[in-house]
Amino acid sequence: MKQSAFHVHRLETYSVFFVSEMITTVSVPTCLIPRNVSWPLFQPLSILSKPQNAAFLSYSHHHHKNNLISCSISDFDLSPPPIDHDFLDTVKSSGAEVSREGIIQTFHNDDEALNAVHNGVAVVDLSHFGRIRVSGEDRIQFLHNQSTANFECLQAGQGCDTVFVTPTARTIDIAHAWVMKNAITLVVSPETCGAIIEMLNKYIFFADKVEIQDITKQTSLFVLVGPKSNQVMENLNLGDLVGKPYGTHQHFNVDKQPVTIGVGNILSEDGFSLLMSPSAAPSVWEAILTEGAIPMGSNAWNKLRVIRGRPAPGMELTKEFNVLEAGLWNSISLNKGCYKGQETISRLITYQGIKQRLWGLHLSAAAEPGSVITVDGKKVGKLTSYTSGIKQSEHYGLGYIKKQAASEGDNVIVGDNINGTLVQFPFLSQQHPPSSTTTTP
Repeated sequence: MKQSAFHVHRLETYSVFFVSEMITTVSVPTCLIPRNVSWPLFQPLSILSKPQNAAFLSYSHHHHKNNLISCSISDFDLSPPPIDHDFLDTVKSSGAEVSREGIIQTFHNDDEALNAVHNGVAVVDLSHFGRIRVSGEDRIQFLHNQSTANFECLQAGQGCDTVFVTPTARTIDIAHAWVMKNAITLVVSPETCGAIIEMLNKYIFFADKVEIQDITKQTSLFVLVGPKSNQVMENLNLGDLVGKPYGTHQHFNVDKQPVTIGVGNILSEDGFSLLMSPSAAPSVWEAILTEGAIPMGSNAWNKLRVIRGRPAPGMELTKEFNVLEAGLWNSISLNKGCYKGQETISRLITYQGIKQRLWGLHLSAAAEPGSVITVDGKKVGKLTSYTSGIKQSEHYGLGYIKKQAASEGDNVIVGDNINGTLVQFPFLSQQHPPSSTTTTP
């Protein structure tokens, strides 16, 4: 049997309480403690805000054949300080092209990576995406009221997609949420992270026990995409999550580092997402590549987003379109109480007020986003995104079209004279508008 590059076990739990002017609950990196060594030698003094603070520990443990006790985090609450550019230096040395903002743009293998999505597995560094930690006793009720999903029905270890909208249900962004024991972690688009944090802080009232933290720079995020993702997980001794529902996540210890792994990869309910400290990123990345995954840069990822049909901020998710026109039904609860945008959403459904919807398009040639879409010479919509495919003859687009103007399989004209055929791209086809008898989570 193949020996995995990872040494993995499920995490046990503990809490650390620091005594200072304020009492705070945090988590610290996994450590392996020999039985004959006393705990004080391993106190995480490097992350204490004041050296005189005392640390108190309660922990659970299990035995290993190497006679060690494993102490681990219950939540991805706090990572160690990042090692500057360590992971980026690693990928640069292998030929990757990295932007000034630290985004891996390409490994100069874009076509190979896109092929792997269909026939194998690709791994993508999405560490530039925003990650927000929502903690405090009122966190569940707070996010329940501020976004479209029903958080009150979720337990620790579960997750969902939710949408942040304006009071008139115009779409700001889709967030993927992991409900952990002590916090909720949100993954959002890089363009919206700051605005969402500002918006959430604005709605925290004096008595609310809620804290919002931007943990983007304290963490790294990889995703696996492709039909062989499950096999990679099995080979790395991470198969506990294979076959579990979308959003399910668990905490693991991988090569002595805490890693949270969840089902789904932002574009799809298949694949996996891996959240870790930046110091763990190089070894985790290398282990995934060892299992045959093809590295993918952001250029190919952005192509894949359009081909899969996931709407993005600034393109399909703007103040011009509402959440129902974007077709984000799987992220909306219709039977929970009042929340921001709920009144508008209910009215649109009750009075059948959805006037346009988002479609995928197969195009005959390259087209500019913003181009007018027409049927029989009449304007019926607008192209919002475009990308080429692997083959020169492949052209894909996303666009909003008036509800009664065309349906799946119909032909439209984009711009001056580009033919387009309406199709259901995978992300859009998986969104299920609820029937009158359907209950929405």
